[in-house]
Order: sequence, then structure tokens, then C-alpha cells
Amino acid sequence: MICMLIEVHIKPSALDEFLKVIKHDAVHSEADEPGCLRFDVLRDNDDPLKFYFYEVYKDEAARLAHRETPHFAEWAKFMEHGLDREIVRRSTTNFHPTDAEWR
Repeated sequence: MICMLIEVHIKPSALDEFLKVIKHDAVHSEADEPGCLRFDVLRDNDDPLKFYFYEVYKDEAARLAHRETPHFAEWAKFMEHGLDREIVRRSTTNFHPTDAEWR
């Protein structure tokens, strides 16, 4: 599996739009993509404009397929004007639970 940890910082003026766009992306990623096993959106407790995404894909092909979806296209359009800083991306593999143990 491929587990992505992504950090974004949103412009204050774009926060309401972001909340709609990212929820749509997360919901449809899990519902419409067989290879997307999880898509969590987390809000930082100290900075309400900082968010983290925890995405789990069954493999690299599934992660790349995510980027070809209509819901990702909406997120990509938002990124053009709504981000306050560069995105921080971390691609990881799970240690525990193992792929076989993962639900």
C-alpha cells in the first residue's frame, strides 16, 4: 500500500471553498475509487488554516489513478488560487499494521 501524508495551508479568503472542495474529494475518493482505501482530512488544532490529508491507496497505480478523477480535478483547480504555501507531501509505506493485517 501507499500511504500519503499531505500538509496544506489555506488562504483565509478561500477557507469556505476549500472545506467544500476537499470534503467532495475525500468522499468521492473513498466511494468511487476501488484503489483508495482511506482519505482522511484533519485540521490542525493550533492553526485553523492548516490541514493534513491521510490517504491510503492499494498501490501506486491506484494513487496515480486518483489524479485522473473529476473530484481531483476540482481540487487541482482550487490549488491554483486557494493555497497560502507550498504543499508538503510525504509518501510512506505502512509498517503496522502490515498490508495483510490492514482492514
